[in-house]
Amino acid sequence: MAKASALGRGLGALLSEIEEAYDNELPKKNGVEEIFISEVRPNPFQPRKHFDPESLAELSESIKRHGLLQPIVVKEDIDGYVLIAGERRLRASKLAKLETIKAIVVSVSNEQMREHALIENIQRDELNAIDLAHAYQELINIHQLTHDQLSQTVYKSRAQITNTLRLLQLNEKGQKALVEGKISAGHAKVIIALEAQEQSLIIDSIIGQKLSVRDVEQMVKKIKNNNEIHAVQIEKSPEFDFKELHTLLAEMGLKSSSRGSKFTIDFDTNGQIATFLTTLSS
Repeated sequence: MAKASALGRGLGALLSEIEEAYDNELPKKNGVEEIFISEVRPNPFQPRKHFDPESLAELSESIKRHGLLQPIVVKEDIDGYVLIAGERRLRASKLAKLETIKAIVVSVSNEQMREHALIENIQRDELNAIDLAHAYQELINIHQLTHDQLSQTVYKSRAQITNTLRLLQLNEKGQKALVEGKISAGHAKVIIALEAQEQSLIIDSIIGQKLSVRDVEQMVKKIKNNNEIHAVQIEKSPEFDFKELHTLLAEMGLKSSSRGSKFTIDFDTNGQIATFLTTLSS
């Protein structure tokens, strides 16, 4: 546990480093520089996968009119630079067809670069629910943190972290629908306890029929009740193998049939009944 706590404190220090980068307190070369956008590669550890086109377009227009107010943070590489923080600003600048961009060039390790990207997006609420869940999980894995320790480190409530991580129980279709806004987080929380196939069925219903969270709660309740009834029926009605009994009765000239746990013998004469009884008592 001591190891996790120490790592947690180290992770917490990174929170201030994001802001310190803009105050020129991180190891740097020449403060704010103007670099060619074409020489900047995306951060390979970027947790954010979805960028809203409309929001990017608005930022792009703002940059055209007022310039980039906050520089990006990059790490110098062999053939250019690798982005550490500011991918949204970089994308918007590209959209504005700018050739250069303001940047702070810092000296950090790949591990720090990975954590900068995670923390910047978490602290600025720039991640959708699924990307945020993956970011939380990655920080937990890196530093072996509990949910409580992560809560203290990123200043989010433990309940918010736990509930967000539960969204990773959604199947791939559900995660995509949530990111695209086709279902809400409320819908997602209701269906995560279901099997993947059942999730897909309800997701189609939500999208096709514009179901509310309340509607989905009722559907899930019915599915769970049906599953419980089915389980009880299986327990009360086990499968029986009557094959040998059918064969024995056929050798006695008797007709028989079975269904589930029910077995029926057909007698044509009293003599058949007498023969059957004699066989049982022998």
